[in-house]
Amino acid sequence: MRFLVGGYSADSGGIATGIGVLLAGEPDSGSAAGPLAVVGEAVSARSPSWVSWNEGTDVAYATLEAEGTVRAFRRIGEDRFAPLGDAVEAGEAVCHVAVSPDGGTLVATCWGDGRVVRYPLASDGRIGRPSFAPAAVDPSAPGGVTGAVSDVEAAAAEVGIDLAALGLGGRGDAGLFGGRGLDGLDGLDGMALFGGMGGGVSGDADAAALAGPVDRPEPAEERVSRAHQTVFLPGGLVATSDLGFDLVRFWRLVDGRLRPLHDVSLPYGSGPRHMVWHPSGHLYVVTEYSCEVFALARDEAGRWRVVSGAPLGAGTLAGDSAAELAPSRDGAFLYAGVRGSNTIAVVAVRGAGESLAPVALVEAGVDWPRHHLVVRDTLLVAGERSDDVVSLTLDIRSGVPGRVRHRTSAPSPTCLTPLV
Repeated sequence: MRFLVGGYSADSGGIATGIGVLLAGEPDSGSAAGPLAVVGEAVSARSPSWVSWNEGTDVAYATLEAEGTVRAFRRIGEDRFAPLGDAVEAGEAVCHVAVSPDGGTLVATCWGDGRVVRYPLASDGRIGRPSFAPAAVDPSAPGGVTGAVSDVEAAAAEVGIDLAALGLGGRGDAGLFGGRGLDGLDGLDGMALFGGMGGGVSGDADAAALAGPVDRPEPAEERVSRAHQTVFLPGGLVATSDLGFDLVRFWRLVDGRLRPLHDVSLPYGSGPRHMVWHPSGHLYVVTEYSCEVFALARDEAGRWRVVSGAPLGAGTLAGDSAAELAPSRDGAFLYAGVRGSNTIAVVAVRGAGESLAPVALVEAGVDWPRHHLVVRDTLLVAGERSDDVVSLTLDIRSGVPGRVRHRTSAPSPTCLTPLV
């Protein structure tokens, strides 16, 4: 199997010189469980930190993060690409780009200035002129869209639970669960917290699983919008994360532009980073700063709300930061990379997808696990600071990754993209 490898070059403190090509597994095999090898460079580029592939046009799209642009590259051979048109403006530290299911739209998100940018794609895959979506508004600032509380805190208030009085949630806290999980509700009906949001955790086992020490770094005092990822949802909806303002923003494409629907605010300082759409209809969000994962779902009125959440595990450390979130092949587990302690967190998806519970924290086998993905029974992990990619075998029953099976050198890898 072939994968494109994004990475940081010298302008971003890395040693990559373009988009690499990774071979995983035996030739002509549908499994990535065999030997790994980076066999060369698909195309030269400066800090192509994220790469998305459009199978319909044989075109790859890369964020040139240090330049603040996105660029298209056409496939001209099995492992070779060439630029398709010029680089196009995006925004400061553009870090993610996604192609719509119909192949007609590209959306970029910018960590540096919070921009969300939509581009039309031509039939040959060329990138058209950008249109810039409305900027995010900090919900904690005066005049913010949701006032000074997150949607989680608002839901708690609806059912008479004062999270601040209990030392849970709230600004500057160590995440929603405050290091105590739902057990911290001290005799109150903890299930009412998520029950008031149209679903959520149920059963004592799940409540216990959410408990545990969660010692997190304080968020920076200065609040800056930092858009980080785009996910295309069924029905023409689009979700983007804003790590700086603790938002998941929902959009609809109308007349070639992203029209805002509404925002969902997560706990102050949690830092929603990456998201995964689940066949159950839930959107899962991992938070970089608080190292938690939240489940969002639509209510009867069609608005998205938080329905449950869980810490990534009691073994995460102060200063850790979560990175990528990926589902297992059957959707029964979620895998989150944790930089700092350099682990992979395993979270079980329970019920009808509305319930989450931490299962295990295992060694990632790399330094700074920036990105990972599941390929059948194998987890591929990119180590940004150790300059390598490793493969871990997944236990299908427990969902827990095993030890490193194979390893290959890769310069400052930040993204692994399947190349069909």
